[in-house]
Amino acid sequence: LSAGVCCCCAALRPRYKRLVDNIFPEDPKDGLVKADMEKLTFYAVSAPEKLDRIGAYLAERLSRDVVRHRYGYVLIAMEALDQLLMACHSQSIKPFVESFLHMVAKLLESGEPKLQVLGTNSFVKFANIEEDTPSYHRRYDFFVSRFSAMCHSCDPDPEIQNGIRIAGIRGIQGVVRKAVNDELRATIWEPQHMDKIVPSLLFNMHKIEDVDSRIGPPSSPSAGVKEENPSVLAENCFRELLGRATYGNMNNAVRPVFAHLDHHRLWDPNEFAVSCFKIIMYSIQAQYSHHVIQEILGHLDVRKRDSPRVRAGIIQVLLEAVAIAAKGSIGPTVLEVFNTLLKHLRVSVDFELSDRRSSAGSATLSTSSKESDERIVQNAIIQTIGFFGSNLPDYQRSEIMMFIMSKVPVLGTTSKSLDPSNLGDLGTRRIQIMLLRSLLMVTSGYKATTISNALPAPFLDPLLSPSLMEDSELRQLVLEILHNLIDRHDNRAKLRGIRIIPDVSDLKIKRDKISRQDVSFMKKHGQLLYRHIYLGCKEEDNVQKNFELLFTSLALTTIELANEEVVIDLIRLAIALQDVAIINEDNLPMFNRCGVMALVAAYLNFLSQMIAVPAFCQHVSKVIETRSVEAAYFLPETVFKDKCDLPKSLEKDEKDLFFLTNKIAESLGGSGYNVERLSVPYVPQVTDEDRLSRRKSIVDTVSLQVDILSSNGTEDKVDNTEEITFEALKKAIDNNGLEEQEKEKRRLVIEKFQKAPFEEIAAQCETKANLLHDRLAQILELTIRPPPSPSGTMTITSGHAHYHSVPVYEMKFPDLCVY
Repeated sequence: LSAGVCCCCAALRPRYKRLVDNIFPEDPKDGLVKADMEKLTFYAVSAPEKLDRIGAYLAERLSRDVVRHRYGYVLIAMEALDQLLMACHSQSIKPFVESFLHMVAKLLESGEPKLQVLGTNSFVKFANIEEDTPSYHRRYDFFVSRFSAMCHSCDPDPEIQNGIRIAGIRGIQGVVRKAVNDELRATIWEPQHMDKIVPSLLFNMHKIEDVDSRIGPPSSPSAGVKEENPSVLAENCFRELLGRATYGNMNNAVRPVFAHLDHHRLWDPNEFAVSCFKIIMYSIQAQYSHHVIQEILGHLDVRKRDSPRVRAGIIQVLLEAVAIAAKGSIGPTVLEVFNTLLKHLRVSVDFELSDRRSSAGSATLSTSSKESDERIVQNAIIQTIGFFGSNLPDYQRSEIMMFIMSKVPVLGTTSKSLDPSNLGDLGTRRIQIMLLRSLLMVTSGYKATTISNALPAPFLDPLLSPSLMEDSELRQLVLEILHNLIDRHDNRAKLRGIRIIPDVSDLKIKRDKISRQDVSFMKKHGQLLYRHIYLGCKEEDNVQKNFELLFTSLALTTIELANEEVVIDLIRLAIALQDVAIINEDNLPMFNRCGVMALVAAYLNFLSQMIAVPAFCQHVSKVIETRSVEAAYFLPETVFKDKCDLPKSLEKDEKDLFFLTNKIAESLGGSGYNVERLSVPYVPQVTDEDRLSRRKSIVDTVSLQVDILSSNGTEDKVDNTEEITFEALKKAIDNNGLEEQEKEKRRLVIEKFQKAPFEEIAAQCETKANLLHDRLAQILELTIRPPPSPSGTMTITSGHAHYHSVPVYEMKFPDLCVY
């Protein structure tokens, strides 16, 4: 009767229609007739083959009521559908679901907000039902599109707008749950769906006045908060979506995020972008983190021509992602991350210098702003490189250290480093400094078991090369990197600043016994370290920080790597540095000479207390006390003050102010040290690294064995032999003449090695080696021959009674007799 038919016609209608008609009351305000609904439910469960017809008839009635705006009956029909869905789970429910989805679609298409919310609620209930068998033909394309559109509702009434957006988000959540749970179907992950779902969620996440950088796992807000706040609901839905992503569809879920951030220009400022990727990194499975990092790197490549602040925003997002990924699995993207970042570092420097060149004539405000923006990009890249590297395991960190070092450009050379050909000297220096800064961050906190692991030869040589360059900042960075790698017991902070330490024991230095591997390392590479410290002290542009870092280098070498042999080498190095300041062959400024003297004083004071030889400590203390009274500018506490009165010249005869080799040898010899090598002046190891600094090093040229020239044949011998005359003796006695003679010899040596062919020098070396070999053979032959008979004894007499008769061994070479 409620359908408007007569009683006779109603009796002839199918039973399922009569049961459906009976659930609708005459007045829709009375609601669903519960008794008749129970009958309809029992009939549907008993005859599941009738479900499709029941669903089709309910859909027909609902469509008619929607068109006629009879919304009361619409609510009753949807309530009945919901109850039937919850009660029936047989295979025959599939056709019924199609009718149900058709009715939900009708409600979503209507312009009435209440009906849209009603349809969404019904769909969410349906999404929570676990079906017995999957459906291969069902698609949710319409629902994805419709729910996504509802997420962008712009209704003028704020309450209605909020309700529709919440309904849209919940609908998307229902679609995701329904589709993802069906393992045989993955259409929801297709790009055309993700391009609608993800931006809709991000749009609502961004619609909050104070964007929070949520760095932890998903929160669990109360149900009331979820319903009232579209941002919180969208974020939870976004987390759930990402949590269900697998290896094959992870990228499809992440790429729309970039499109949304690009379209809405959310990289500058990038607070929301950082928040989004923190959510992503914490929501996905840890083993898929490298997918996200790869996508960020790819997007950085795409946006490489954008403004510096946009690129800096993307790099900052990468830093946040890397910070989370480094704690878990980072996969095969380690080198890719560093390679891409170094490439963008090169591009940023190129942009900065090109802007500077284009505005060389007029320094405008916009140009300076661009340069400062590029500096922001460069600092972000360095920070990312350093943070990523410092969070890697040790075995990967050592590889990254060598990788970064291989990219440092060297002036005047061609290598696999970042191409500096188009940058010029300024651009190359900028890249060198930034790469060394990033390497400094990577090496921070690195604790190698042995020094050979921290400083392998392929890494040590290129690392020390910049320490010869004429740039104090580069040399400082190299020394700081070296400190990170040598300091295995965190003693560097205790040694900070160059000073005369009254009592080293108060510093509570931590150290272990020198291992066999470390001893071997110093035998192989110790001279290389000494050389770079020696040459580093002779640079004219050294400032106080350079001397402080050089002091720390010597102190850390003493703590970590010094046995008795290394201690002797370090003392020889210190005395050689003192001679550099006194003799001043390099014409160093007075500040540098006094700085070197102060460095030697501070270090020998530290070394003497570390090895605890009383006589050595006494000599060092006496010299320091004398300096404090007569020459305070030789001490670090004085010379490095802002206003220090420096002397006009240094007197070479004031031996009380200097550390004397004979005194040190005497003090150490009494304590069991082998001090023979102290009498041999330290000379830097011969290498070809000076070409890196683009300057000639007289020290290195002189350090070649000077006596090669004295053994290069008869002609050279004649040239270097002086006739003993009165004038020659007079010149030898005269100090000034002696100095001039030495300078002339040095000039001849330098000229010889600068102009002579390489083959000639090699032949001279070979001749000297052969002569030495012959003499050693003669000595060996002498020592292994048996003593002669007593009849072959020769007595050597003297006017003094204490000489005795000594047997003389028979030898082929009378000029090599040994008594």
